Amino acid sequence: MIKQKLNQKQAQKLILAPALQQAIKLLQLTNLELQQVVYDELSENPLLEIEGESGEETPASEASPEEIAAGAETGQEDGNSQDYDEVIFSAGFEDYLDDSIPTLNETGQDEPRVENQVSASPSLWDHLNWQAGLTFFEPGELKVAEYIIGNINEDGYLTVSPEEIASRLPEDLALVEEVRSKIKMFDPPGCGSLTLKEALLAQMDSLNLQDETARRIITDYLPLLEKAAHQELASQLNISLAELRLHLDLIKNLDPAPGRKYSEDRTIYVVPDIYVVKEHGQWKIYLNEEGLPRLRLNRYYRQLAQAGVKGDQETARFIKDKMKRALWFIKSINQRNRTIYRVADYIVRKQKEFLENGLEALKPMTLIEIGRELGLHESTIGRVVANKYMMTPLGLFPLKYFFHKSLSGAYGEEISSLKIKDRIRKLVQNEDKANPLSDEEIVAILTRENVQIARRTVAKYRGQLGLPPANIRKKKFLLEEVE
Repeated sequence: MIKQKLNQKQAQKLILAPALQQAIKLLQLTNLELQQVVYDELSENPLLEIEGESGEETPASEASPEEIAAGAETGQEDGNSQDYDEVIFSAGFEDYLDDSIPTLNETGQDEPRVENQVSASPSLWDHLNWQAGLTFFEPGELKVAEYIIGNINEDGYLTVSPEEIASRLPEDLALVEEVRSKIKMFDPPGCGSLTLKEALLAQMDSLNLQDETARRIITDYLPLLEKAAHQELASQLNISLAELRLHLDLIKNLDPAPGRKYSEDRTIYVVPDIYVVKEHGQWKIYLNEEGLPRLRLNRYYRQLAQAGVKGDQETARFIKDKMKRALWFIKSINQRNRTIYRVADYIVRKQKEFLENGLEALKPMTLIEIGRELGLHESTIGRVVANKYMMTPLGLFPLKYFFHKSLSGAYGEEISSLKIKDRIRKLVQNEDKANPLSDEEIVAILTRENVQIARRTVAKYRGQLGLPPANIRKKKFLLEEVE
């Protein structure tokens, strides 16, 4: 017999409201990521607009949410107006604007210069089209060349057949093949090939490599080459393994993806989220809002909300929901900026000596410490520092750079682990290469410098720095001397 029982169980669950979820999401975004989110929200919410886009002369004509709410309180007694009033004040916007956060945009200062910026390299397709313009003078040939180049992928291979190209243009197949054969001789050679075999042979032709055995390997034995079946390959060619290696060395210098060197990403550039500059002997912090538009409520919908939408409950509900979303979005952005500024301000105050004197003066700092000082949870601090960068007179640093453990000095003072690592690196760099320092000797040196550290900690830091043990460093030095 089956008995059913009804049991009650209490449990606690943390459920994040949508507005809080949004605030958390915005907090961990970089400046560039936030730009995309802002423009996505602008496209989805008609109640949001960018300051200055509606034709109003000055932003001063824009009423604040408090003013809007005050207007809604006077002279509006219908239910829609009350809903509007509720939206405004339920969002808690009495302090949603914080004009105390300085930005470079507001100060009118130029951004601190970031040196050594490299101009973008031309794409593979730009490079090939430039060569095509210098090679093909007949309009028909140039049209075919541009079509072929337009169908070459990032690796340099043609993604459609010559027959398909000839039928689509339309042009004679012989002309298509003639143009394609010339493109394969462009830089980088092999682009426009249909197969790996064709690309490798084109590179041999371009380089005028007269190795018939290597050519035969590519033409007839490419599957064996791909499987690295060297013994079988040598047997098929009736040559020794030593002789085979000579031909394979030539083939290894050919590029199986000839277009990749132009298509691959070269450098990832970082846009600083925070600028730190010294003005009149004081360190100043500025948030980077370059590219971020200033948002406000759309005047038309604002007035419509104030007036009320009589007889159309669906429209009224739509405006109310979008109004609430817009207000929370603006508030979340402001809260994000305020939190980032507070964290950056604490870092600068804590690391003032580092900014003045460099790594030797870097102080240890943890997420828990800064969270306790600012009244924020350490997870919040973690989101703030994630993927964000600070531009200082000493260079560009990720915010995570400033958070690391500490070691104790001989007199109880805290010493940054990053500082210790730098000291170990310098000791190894300046050591006698014939008699390198052991971990125990490094410990002894640091102890004399009032740093209390264990040998295993030195070994760990040395490993993190990519420095091999003393015996390996000595062997490497002796080998270099022999060579």
